[in-house]
Amino acid sequence: MQLFNLKDKSQEVNFATAVTLGIGRNQGLFFVDRIIKLDNIDELLSMPLVARSQKILRHIIGDEVPELEAIVEDAFTFKAPLVKADDNIFALELFHGPTLAFKDFGARFMARVLSAIRGDKHLTILTATSGDTGAAVADAFYRQKGIDVVILYPKGKISILQEKLISTLGENINAIEVEGDFDMCQDMVKKAFDDRDFVDAVGLNSANSINVSRLFAQICYYFEAVAQLPESKRDKVVFSVPCGNFGNITAGLIARALGLKARFVIACNVNDTVPRYLKSGRWEPKPTIATLSNAMDISRPNNWPRVEALCQMQNWSLQDFDYGVLDDESTKGVMRDLYSRTSYILEPHAAIAYSVLKDALSDDETGIFLGTAHPAKFKDDVDSALGIDVPVPEILRSKMELENKSVVMKPDFELLKDYMLNTLKLDKK
Repeated sequence: MQLFNLKDKSQEVNFATAVTLGIGRNQGLFFVDRIIKLDNIDELLSMPLVARSQKILRHIIGDEVPELEAIVEDAFTFKAPLVKADDNIFALELFHGPTLAFKDFGARFMARVLSAIRGDKHLTILTATSGDTGAAVADAFYRQKGIDVVILYPKGKISILQEKLISTLGENINAIEVEGDFDMCQDMVKKAFDDRDFVDAVGLNSANSINVSRLFAQICYYFEAVAQLPESKRDKVVFSVPCGNFGNITAGLIARALGLKARFVIACNVNDTVPRYLKSGRWEPKPTIATLSNAMDISRPNNWPRVEALCQMQNWSLQDFDYGVLDDESTKGVMRDLYSRTSYILEPHAAIAYSVLKDALSDDETGIFLGTAHPAKFKDDVDSALGIDVPVPEILRSKMELENKSVVMKPDFELLKDYMLNTLKLDKK
């Protein structure tokens, strides 16, 4: 397949190159210029997750990665159940993977794709996280030969359990607490990719949702959600996506372009750059505000250019999007209300998606909101809001007593550059 740099259409690359580079010239995102619809949606929806995902990803990527079917089988080893949460509203629980977050799908797929295509070239994964990306990337790439990982996260602005999943592994996983917010972490990553000598010196790549391999993997669970509905409910499906960097909803929109019948609702916390843009037509990011839904604490979402490019490609209007914004107090109120009525436990991100979906849903539609992380990853906030003691899965309990191996750093690219050049073992294969 061919992908183009959205900021420099003269840079055209194949899938393997896009995955290896991560980002294009001038910090441009790689994206397709056309999407060919699947012609057998009903047949695909009758398949199990792995077999269906193999078909979808082969359709998108083509013959470029011979090992693709084996990669998918090895990456997607956990389920994504659709669970009833309210009247005609379901939760797509994407937190049953090894780090209990939706990003396990994309990170595991990307890790295996990179291992298959890198040859003997050493790679360094540099990624910024507002919570769950770092944990998923750390787990997916842990002890992968020839690949070092550097994860930047905002100090004090992710949950303790999220941090433990990132900072306790060591070996080829390097965790850095940045004294700033997520946007500052992301800015350091962007500056790293602008330094071409540095990129070449460390074999730089990114595992953020800017990497197309992660994006493509996430397409698959939208089909999985619809496949779990009765056939009578598949024609009018509405997905509500909690949005931070907007990679997740981009994947959903690609699924729609491929032929999945669904519309999409944008759910944000008070870091509401996109909802304000859709309302006013002015792109006016504000300083990032720390919230309970920390993975959504992003004021300059990297993937928004892909959403606009896709809408233009498909002749969709941005004005057709429903959207909504919730502050922390409203989020806690939504969590309490649903729990009191149905006993379904929402963590803050899912609570926002559920609330915005409920407001946007028509009587004849079936709603699905994305449960992007296990409630135990936000145990203190969930326990406090609901007055309960959320059980902590063993995979998280086992991390709590482990040593934090992270390094504290000011939000300065030159400091990061020095650290990476002096710390990583760049000669290993």
